Amino acid sequence: MIKTVGIVSLSSGLIGEDFVQHEVELGVRRLKELGLEVKFLEHARKGLDYLEKHPEARAQDLMEAFQDSSIDMILCAIGGDDTYRLLPYLFEEDQLKKAVNQKPFLGFSDTTINHLMLHKLGIKTFYGQSFLADICELDQEMLPYSLSYFQELIETGGISEMRPSKVWYDERTDFSEKALGTQRIDHENQGFELLKGNPVFQGEILGGCLESLYDIFINSRYADTVEVCAKYKLFPSISEWQGKILLLETSEEKPSPALFRNMLQTLKTTGIFTVLSGVLVGKPMDETYYDEYKQILLEVVDGELPIVYNINVGHATPRAIVPFGVKAKVNVDEQIIRFDYFS
Repeated sequence: MIKTVGIVSLSSGLIGEDFVQHEVELGVRRLKELGLEVKFLEHARKGLDYLEKHPEARAQDLMEAFQDSSIDMILCAIGGDDTYRLLPYLFEEDQLKKAVNQKPFLGFSDTTINHLMLHKLGIKTFYGQSFLADICELDQEMLPYSLSYFQELIETGGISEMRPSKVWYDERTDFSEKALGTQRIDHENQGFELLKGNPVFQGEILGGCLESLYDIFINSRYADTVEVCAKYKLFPSISEWQGKILLLETSEEKPSPALFRNMLQTLKTTGIFTVLSGVLVGKPMDETYYDEYKQILLEVVDGELPIVYNINVGHATPRAIVPFGVKAKVNVDEQIIRFDYFS
């Protein structure tokens, strides 16, 4: 049973800005209503400018969150685009290795990079939700599907299974105070969709936001991303990917089909698609390029590798929570992914 949640800002310092405090206050109240104590790490609310200039402060907060025995779970505030800059402060002298222990760590988007950092050290993590994006949902309550997974995680310390949501939602464009209490527009969801391959397969899941994975290999945002990620061997070796299930989902930037193809091709050059047991692909936000992405997946990921599409994880709402580092058994016929912590 998780009692205290530690909130860290490992990418953007957004939760420190005045214009989101109505969301932060709502999120804190929700966590407390769930019976949780809330602890913001020292620099988590320092704001956008400070945290952009001080990656070492973000790294310090992550290590402190692991070392603080009163914190039962680490919750990322939000994503961003430069958490790779924490690598020297966490790995140059094995700083993170000395600090970590097994406790739930939850985040998505740019936090993909942090998941890979923790994977290097054998830490099992959880992908799919964050404080600002999910706990601080402006509707009168958290989205029910998202809430059910968050509740299971804080009550049991794990996730037992994942099924499709019955609905999906249009993304918000207004996050101001006047949007408090407003409902989202929902649509019927069609469930997990098998694009090709065996409908039943298994393996440990690893991966995350496709743009974040792409940035490991291409300096699309910053001039030193590839160099830094390569120095600290962030992307797992092909032998580490053997038998794993790759999770991919796209961001709120809604990459064009051409970019989506390029990102997949870049991953393909690593040889990863020759050793995986399957691929899970998240629903695109607002179902933008839904059919185009499907076709590109079929063209780029050749062979009979199973691909399951329209998973409720990542940037499209609502969001499930996916455990990394535990055996997953996918059964598309039964529309379920089961997680086995004891195999």
